[in-house]
Amino acid sequence: MSEVLDGAPARLGVEQAVARKPLNRGGWSWVLHQGSRDVYVVLVTIYIFAPYFSGVLVGDPVRGQAIMAQIATTYGLIVALTAPILGAAVEKYGPRKPLAATLLTLMLPMLIVLWWATPAGGLPLAATAGALIVLGVAYNWGDVAANSLLPRAAAEPGQASLLSGLGYVFSNGLSVLMLIVMLWGFVLPGQVDWPGIPKAPLLGLSTGHHEPSRLSGPLSALIMALGAIPFLLWTPDAPRTGLGVGAAFKAGLALLSDTFANLRGHRDVATFLATRMLYCDGMTALLVFGGLFAAGVMGWGALEMLVYGVSLSLVGALGGFLAPKLDRLLGPRRAVQVEIAGCLAALICLLGMRPDRILYVFAYDPAGPAVWDGPIYRTLPELFYVGLGLIIAVCVTAQYASSRTLLVRLAPPDRTAAFFGLYALSGTATVWLGSALVAAATTLFHSQVAGFVPIVALMALGALGLFAVRGGGREA
Repeated sequence: MSEVLDGAPARLGVEQAVARKPLNRGGWSWVLHQGSRDVYVVLVTIYIFAPYFSGVLVGDPVRGQAIMAQIATTYGLIVALTAPILGAAVEKYGPRKPLAATLLTLMLPMLIVLWWATPAGGLPLAATAGALIVLGVAYNWGDVAANSLLPRAAAEPGQASLLSGLGYVFSNGLSVLMLIVMLWGFVLPGQVDWPGIPKAPLLGLSTGHHEPSRLSGPLSALIMALGAIPFLLWTPDAPRTGLGVGAAFKAGLALLSDTFANLRGHRDVATFLATRMLYCDGMTALLVFGGLFAAGVMGWGALEMLVYGVSLSLVGALGGFLAPKLDRLLGPRRAVQVEIAGCLAALICLLGMRPDRILYVFAYDPAGPAVWDGPIYRTLPELFYVGLGLIIAVCVTAQYASSRTLLVRLAPPDRTAAFFGLYALSGTATVWLGSALVAAATTLFHSQVAGFVPIVALMALGALGLFAVRGGGREA
């Protein structure tokens, strides 16, 4: 049965009325900031640079997936140990924007140097891996700062869920635009003779030297910098508490200790954060390694991967619209469970796809007649794979939005940043474990498919754990 809170009908009417009010400038700036940050995730960690790192810099898709898993394990451990302290410290310090600006100045040069990551004579493989680790840490620290400002950006209580969903809608939309630009300006030129497609890659880039793939880093830096400007100018920040940085960290440690000590008094928040460690990290690993898996198992090149990324990002934006509707219809807790179940079912089916096999058991002759005459995805397994990927994209996006809304519903209002520090911990504390399991399974069985089995287990356990969370149900 759904929970009916005291005074819920009256409050629900107020929140619905508030949610219909136009978003203010600060709210839209927060949405723009999230979208501009997430372009890095799509271009660098999933669809363009990561497959290039695995297939070209490492030279072996299986070994490349294992190394990327080790990179994710490293920055996951760092974030797991530091994000809660950081969240508690900024809670005591007050303003979050100085932290966001500092992390931005750290990420931008790391993204730019990826341009020099070449197989020979460029940025060494170890240095490239180091840059990816720094980027992973800084990005997750930035989430602590940005997410803790969600209630202030919303300005009105009823807009928090809307803003959370719109953040992912804009993120996917901007990512689609960037992927289309990459596809139109750098990958398709010279390969197809279509109207409107340049005859050669823009800026004189060479596909033979993988320059379009390496451009993903500097391009992400440009978009991130532009998107941060309105956020730093107009999104409302928390006021100063009067404490200096050192005193804020000391007080933050005390607050964090008190928060952990009182988690027993916040049973449902604690249970939610514990279960989120499992399912969210499973989904995060799925996003991190999804591009590597598609490129390695299906044998796709840059063109197929870019179109795949555009399709998933475009359709995945529907998850940002779906999440608020499911939140209102089912409550955010049950919404998250439905979203995980959809993602899990599609992933299990996707692991049964091969160029010569559909859903584990149905053989297919890839040398047979093509399904259509297009330049890509000409076989039935490829079309099935893309379709399953689209379902996963919608469910993953919706889960991120609904989970954030659920924390806002469960957390004490006076400790939002501290609990978002723990939220970051729950999103990264086991990502090192998930990545380590992916690396171990991939290496042990020398199979990318085997490497994804731990992801399935993490998501399933997390979905089951949410049954123990009380609260976050329908309010009326």
